[in-house]
Formats: sequence, C-alpha cells, structure tokens
Amino acid sequence: MLLLRYAVYRFFTMLLTLLVVSALVFVIINLPPGDYLSNQIAELQASGQSAGVAKAEFLRKEYALDRPLWEQYMIWMGFMPGPHGFSGLIQGNYGWSFEFDRPVSEIVGDTLWLTVVVNLAAVLFIYAVALPLGVLAAARSRTWIDYTSAFVGYLGLATPNFLLALILFYYGHRYFDIPIGGLMDPSFEGQPMSWEKAKSILVHLIVPTFVIGTSGASAMMQRLRANMLDELGKPYVETAIAKGMAPSRMLTKYPLRVAFNPFVADIGNLLPSMVSGSVLVSVVLGLQTIGPTLLTALKTQDMFLSGFVLMFVALLTLVGTMISDVLLVMLDPRIRYEGRES
Repeated sequence: MLLLRYAVYRFFTMLLTLLVVSALVFVIINLPPGDYLSNQIAELQASGQSAGVAKAEFLRKEYALDRPLWEQYMIWMGFMPGPHGFSGLIQGNYGWSFEFDRPVSEIVGDTLWLTVVVNLAAVLFIYAVALPLGVLAAARSRTWIDYTSAFVGYLGLATPNFLLALILFYYGHRYFDIPIGGLMDPSFEGQPMSWEKAKSILVHLIVPTFVIGTSGASAMMQRLRANMLDELGKPYVETAIAKGMAPSRMLTKYPLRVAFNPFVADIGNLLPSMVSGSVLVSVVLGLQTIGPTLLTALKTQDMFLSGFVLMFVALLTLVGTMISDVLLVMLDPRIRYEGRES
C-alpha cells in the first residue's frame, strides 16, 4: 500500500514537472530570432513571390503565430482555444510541420515507437553486459579477468559510436550478412505489424543495439566494478566471510545490492541520453528514429515538430526517473517512501 501511494505521488510529481518543462521548451525553441514562416516570408519578399507570402501569412494566423508568446504556448498545450478551438498537445494535436508540410503526428508516428524499441534494446544490452562483467571484474580483481574487462571497457569508451557504426556497417554485412541500414526491410515500411515484420526488426536491431549500447555498457561496467571494490573492502564483508558465509552468496546478498543502487538511479538519465547520443549513429545507419527528425527540425526552426520531439525526450526522462525511484525503494529498505526523504 505504501509503495502504491509513493508511486502515485511520483506520478503526479512527474506531471507537474512535465508542465514546467513544457514552458521551458517552448521558450527555448522561440529564443532564436524569427521562425520558419517569418524566415520564409523574408525570402519570398526578397524574390518578389507575393503568392507565397500570402500563404505564409495565412499559416501564421492559422497556427496563432501572430499572437503574444504566452498565448502561443497556451494554445500549443491546449489550455486555451485557438483558431480551431481547444486543439493542443493534451487534446492529441501535435501541430503542423512547416518543413515537411505535414502534420507532426504523421511524421513522428512510426519513428516514436521505433525509437522506444531501439533505446529499450540498447538499455537491456547495457545492463546485460555491464552487470556480469562489472561484478566478475570486482570479484576477480587484479587478475587477467579484471585486466581484460578493463581493456574492453576502455576500448568501448574510446571508440566513437559513429566510427563503430561504419566499421560494423562494412564488416557485418560483408562477412556475416547482417542487414545494415534502417530498422526493417524496406518492403515492410508502412505495413501493419506481422510476425515477418517483427523478425525483420529484430534482425536489423543487432547492429544499432551494439553500437548505441557499447559506450554506455563500458562506462557502467567500470562504475560497478569501482563500487563493488569499495563495498568488498568494508568490515561487514570480512565479518560475513569469517562467519562462514559462502563468497558467492555474500557477494550477491550484500555488496551487489548496495553497489547496484546508482545504476538503478541512472535509468532516468540513460533513456534520453540514448536518444540524443544516437543521432549520428541514426544518420550513419539510416535508422528511422526520432534523432534525425529533431536535428532537421532544430536546423530549420520548425517549432511544432522540434517542440514535440523535445517534449517526448523530456517525457522519457521523467518516466525513467519515476521508474528508477520506485525500483530504488523496492531494492533498498533504507530509502523511505515519503517524497521528502526519497
């Protein structure tokens, strides 16, 4: 019951934080002078295309871009009626992309869930690799296992993701016939989900998962090893061994649980960092994720598209933080349920 109450408390805290973030995002994307339409109007006026100017002016009024900034924000969120009534983010209307001349929902429709799939696979890869290697390196400290793990970890940290993507792009396809580029076979794009399409996505996920997750797994493995060595040097470990507790049981029952706390807390930072850190990898491998879309939207000052993508990344951050907070309470009994002490 206490855990459920804490989860509900964290959920409403997340909603309040998301509201504050939405205001910050809207202000930040409007900080550069001008916007997509005003820049387009200036270009059209310079070239003497009056018809294009009239269309751009119409779009400015159609999407309330001629109003004060605070009104634009309220209409964008759906807290205030605009030219089409209450039609904002909370009503499910993500706005219009002026760069692509399509609704934002159509542009990000497939890329959203593909982004979630890619990053979830990368997170699972990070934990599946870092946890056993970090524990093993700490338990076999100053042996060839420790030195080999350290070498692999430093190699993963030192190799740029986009360079690793290019290497696997070539050798993976040449020697192992691994499909490279995109997240599915082109014949499945735009088709409803099926078993064949799911298999194509899983096969295409092999290289992106490895590339995106390598640096994260290397860093997490090094941190886990350091935390485990710190715990293994404490008096309670020597006491447990002196009382005859089996080393493997002692390792998993006490030091690992304490050392694992920071990695559970890292979930909130891991999800958005995967999105932002995989932009170059997505461009190199041709992945249909949200990263390249955000890059294009920011370069062209496509405010509705960039605003929605940034809100999506913020939502990933807050959901990840909420999940990590709840898991920490379940993992460590020393953490209280009360919000002020959690």
